[in-house]
Amino acid sequence: MNYASQRSALAPASEKASDALWVSYRWMTLGLATTGLVALAVAHSPTAVDALVGNRILFYVLAFAQLGLVIALSRMATRLSTAAAALMFFGYAALTGVTFSTFFLIYTASSIAGTFFVTAGAFAGLSAFGTITKRDLSAIGRFALFALIGVFLASFANVFFHSSGLQWTINLVGIVLFAGLTAYDTQRLKELFLRGETSANLPILGALTLYLDFINMFVFLLGTFGRRRD
Repeated sequence: MNYASQRSALAPASEKASDALWVSYRWMTLGLATTGLVALAVAHSPTAVDALVGNRILFYVLAFAQLGLVIALSRMATRLSTAAAALMFFGYAALTGVTFSTFFLIYTASSIAGTFFVTAGAFAGLSAFGTITKRDLSAIGRFALFALIGVFLASFANVFFHSSGLQWTINLVGIVLFAGLTAYDTQRLKELFLRGETSANLPILGALTLYLDFINMFVFLLGTFGRRRD
């Protein structure tokens, strides 16, 4: 097969992969919009805020419900209908919005908005890098598991130590970690689409992965640079 034939054979697969990746981006954007709208609605409801702040059990129930939805969607995505997978994805995004509404009690609205746009810009650049780079980023994926465990353990320990220095370090490590994961996950999704993965819900699962990268990078950036209320 000559070069022209090879190029024509590869082009359709590349175009399909790009289209599928854009579908994931669209799902992710809708998920972020859902989170933002729910967070704003809850933050502007004194009754809802009082229920969240005054009832720790409710807050932890919501947090565990989020975790349960992520695990369930990740494991069952290939067996679910597209409608069911989408419902679980938006359910998770909405629950995240409920818990994120408490940020408005801690940080100024302008700081939250500014951090969101900084995160969006960083995410776009890192995701573009993951799409176009020829470098294999799989080492980031292997490192990420250990780094995530370390961040989790350090965050848990700091619940008791209340060390501002440790929290600052955790935030910086978290920013770097999820910046790297954004590039890695984008490259991994592109490769899955190039291989012609046939699961109808793969774009939604990809959207969930990218959504988690975005949200976590936002949280760590906000914790590091966010301006607190007086």
